Formats: sequence, structure tokens, C-alpha cells
Amino acid sequence: MQPSFIQNTAETPFETAQGKNQTVTIYCKNNGKYYDVPCGSSLLEIKNMIGIEMPYQIVAAHVNYKLEDLRFLIYRPKDIEFVDLSSPSGMRCYVRTLSMVVACAIGELFEGADLRIEHPICKGYYCTIQWPKGKEQRTTPEMIAKISERVKQIISENRPIRNQEKQTREVIKLFRERSDGETNLLETLGVPYCRYFSIGNFNDYYVGVLMPSTGYLNIFDLEPYFDGMLMRIPKRNNPVQLEENIVQDKMFNTFSEYVGWNRLLGISNVADFNKACLANKAYDMIKLSEALHEKKVAHIADMITTREERPKFVLISGPSSSGKTTFSKRLTIQLRVNGVTPVVISMDNYFVNRVDTPKDENGDWDFENINALDLPLFREHVKALLAGEEVEIPEYNFETGKRQWVGKRYQLKDDNIIILEGIHALNPALLPDIPRSAMFKIYVSALTTINLDNHNWIPTTDTRLLRRIVRDYRYRNYSARETIGRYGSVQRGEEKWIYPFQEEADVMFNSALLFELAVLKRHAEPILAEVPKMCEEYTEAHRLLKFLQYFVPISEKAIPPTSLLREFVGGSSFRY
Repeated sequence: MQPSFIQNTAETPFETAQGKNQTVTIYCKNNGKYYDVPCGSSLLEIKNMIGIEMPYQIVAAHVNYKLEDLRFLIYRPKDIEFVDLSSPSGMRCYVRTLSMVVACAIGELFEGADLRIEHPICKGYYCTIQWPKGKEQRTTPEMIAKISERVKQIISENRPIRNQEKQTREVIKLFRERSDGETNLLETLGVPYCRYFSIGNFNDYYVGVLMPSTGYLNIFDLEPYFDGMLMRIPKRNNPVQLEENIVQDKMFNTFSEYVGWNRLLGISNVADFNKACLANKAYDMIKLSEALHEKKVAHIADMITTREERPKFVLISGPSSSGKTTFSKRLTIQLRVNGVTPVVISMDNYFVNRVDTPKDENGDWDFENINALDLPLFREHVKALLAGEEVEIPEYNFETGKRQWVGKRYQLKDDNIIILEGIHALNPALLPDIPRSAMFKIYVSALTTINLDNHNWIPTTDTRLLRRIVRDYRYRNYSARETIGRYGSVQRGEEKWIYPFQEEADVMFNSALLFELAVLKRHAEPILAEVPKMCEEYTEAHRLLKFLQYFVPISEKAIPPTSLLREFVGGSSFRY
């Protein structure tokens, strides 16, 4: 029978090592109630005792706004909020657990082989198998099917996942025989103790918590993808189904190109990066990374100007804090070198007056909605420009929320190209009546191409969020708490209005820089430290602070004033 719990009473006594019956009061945020529970109870036991139910599987809990696994023991009064797969924290926990089980399966099937999670793609994760030197093999569909069957077996056996903490030197010994990826990362951390996870005799290291046992996994798939495999995961908005497998071949090729650049620099993970920094090679990495960026921008300018039918419009889109503005300015310079005179028009100037802005399901202004733009006026101006007519472009006043006319007039000449920058630039519904040949579309995003190690990837959204936190604090007088609080809405807008159209691009530009997280660390850490510890946003702030600890900080002195990163940390020679 399920016990009842009343504040300051002990319905179920717990005998402590001191021989005293003790309870501890917890506050469950899911139902707004206090409970006295046996001191030393695990979160899993508390969940079962108080009968918490959620729409989807409960996989972890926030304890005083920090994510903990369900085996975490409670000895003092705490605020507890259980999370299921519909939350970002819960989904990250699920994917980490799935990653460990896949790695365990590969280790059991192929001696000396290891899973390497390369990067997110197609709403899943592109993975390869890292073989011992001299034993390399091609990843075949038969091999992937074999791995998938072993994963299913491990899940059906419901093997416990143990969370342990030991001296770092002892943990390094555990990993050294299997793979040096985790070992290198732990060596560069410089901490005396660290936590690791075990499934039987298989040990692994993860940045974050996992689920208590393999049986918690209930939906996944592994399928061939290029020369590796795609690890498919549950839908984020309906986690009882698999995410759909969308085609992202252009995105994959962009990732592959930049991974190749990293190899030129001898960097495959953060441990390699940290060792290079400690060996005073940061300056070389900065110069080479910036040179590769500039070479890519110049190549895109050549693609535009040498096309058989030169486009009249260059449309640039990408998610928040992807660096679209600086990219546009650098592309403008390269186009001028090629004898073209670009004119940059921000689509933000075509916002409707704020009172006419559509609202989202919560009743808030939905600025990401395509109908937040005055589409009839925008299309009228584009057609007029194509016809050689002169038009007056409005200017949007963000303080008053109203459009104003200040005499900005444009007319296309033979050597002109209009650069249109905005989140809807790749959406076919933006300019449905304009010939595709008149447009050249570019997708800009920060696609992080190094991982912490083989099993711990760096989400591309984390790079952009850190950029935004630093920029908002520096230039917009927003705290990290405010930026984090708004970011969920921003991401929902990106999912609806940007990501579905990224493959429409003629070319993709990866705005991530190999060294940038080590630079952002210096700026972001003190800003994140200001987030109060008793608020919803602290969960994300704490996670980002833990993530940044894996990077050796480097100075930004060697970063050129035209660098895309200067848009966020300051010191740019461009005007914004």
C-alpha cells in the first residue's frame, strides 16, 4: 500500500547508522507538495513512494535545480522536480544512456573497437566505429544489424548502470586499456576525483547523468549512413515515437569538410585542443582557423560571381547567434574584390508594427513567425528592384516597435547584388514569384566539429547559446538568466521556421571556430555565475558552467578584428 506523507511526520521510519529514526523533508515541484521521506532515500524510491506520474517516462530529477540521476540519495531537505523525456534535460539523459549501451555493445562484439559519436545530423547522431590500429574495417549493414541486436539484448537484460566516483588517476587506469580518448580528457581536467559509469565490466565517462538501468531505454534505431551509422532517437515532442529521418546531405558534407580542416590542425577532440593550448600552439590554431574561414568566404563569393546567370539576390539565413551579420559583411568585401557592388538590406526592417505582430500559443509576440514580416510590401519592393525601379526601404525602430521612413532609397545597377539577411531567407514562401535563378541562398550556422571525447559530443546549440549570453550581456544589457529564459522560445521558432529549409541553400557556411569555446569561457563564466541558484534558469547555467570546465582558457588578443567571434566578444572593426 502506498504510504501517505505529511510534513514533519514519519510514516515510514528509517533506521540510520546512528540507530535513530530519521526523515527528511522534500518539496516536490511537480505537484507543489511537501513530504517527509526516509533519510537516505533515492530519487527513484521517492518517486515510487509519492506516486508521481508524468506524460512520458521519468528519467531523472532536478534537485535544487541541478540535474541528478534517479539513484541519487537524499539526506537533507531539497526541492525536487522529476523530469521526463519531453524535457531537454530528460532527452539528453536518454541519449547519453543510449550512447553508452551502443558503446557497450560494440565493445562486447568487436575486441578493441569503440563507438565514436561524430555529430548530430538528420535528427539523430552520425556515428563511426573506431578500430585498433592495424585492424580497421569497413562498417557494413550486417555489422550495424549485429550491433543493433546486441543493444536490444542489453536493454532486455535490464542491466544496472552504476555511478561511481574515484581518484582520477584510478579512473584513468580503468580507461587506458580500452581507449585513450577519455583518458586524455581526464588528464587535461586536472581534478583529483571524477565520476564514471559502469555496465558490468564496461566502464565509460559522460558529462551528465544517465538513467539507472539499460531497461529504461525503449526506443532507438541504428541504420547505415554514409560510411558509418545513424543513431536514431525518440521525438523530442512525442518521445514514444522515433524522430523522422530527414535528408541533410548538404549539412553532412559541411560537417565532413570542417572535420577535415580540424585534421589539418591535428585536432579531433577537446583533449587534443587543450594539449595544443598548453604547448603554446593556440596562436597557430587561431591564425589557421581564421584563414580557413576567410578562404571559405572567398570561395562562396566566387561561386556567386562566376555563376552562368549571375543572381540578383543573395539570401542569407541561419539560427540565432550563428554570425549571419559578420558573415554578410565579410562576404560583401569578397564580392567587391570580384568587381561586384553589394547592397545589404536587413529583412528586420520589414517587421510589421508591433501591435500587428502575430502571437504564439502563450499569447506572447511571435517575432520568429514569417507573418511578423510585412510580406506584401517586401515582395513588392523585391519585384520593383528586379525591374530596375527605385524603392524606398523602411527602417524598423525596435524601441517604438514601429516602422519609419528615413529616405533610404535603392535601385539595382548592373554591378549590384542585393544581400538579404534574415531568418526566413531560405523559406520558399518568402518570394514565391521570383525566379530561383535570380537568387543565391546561403545557410550560416555554428556547427561544432570537435567533441569532448568519443562519446561526449558538443551540441551546436550550446555554442550559439554561449555566444548569445555573452553578446546580450555586453551589448543589450540582458543578464544570463534573461537570455536563458528566452532561449526556449527562440529554439521553437528555429525548429519551425529555419531548420526545415536549411537544405534549400546553395551552400552552407560553418561559422564555428575551433578555438572559440576556450575564448568564450573567459567571458561566459562570470556572467553565468550571476544566475541565482534558486531559479529555473540555474539548471541550464549550471550545466553550461560544468561544460566550460573542460576547456583550457585562451586569450583573445590574437583574434583579428574582422573575426566572426568579435561580433560577440567585442573588438570588431565592423560596425553593427
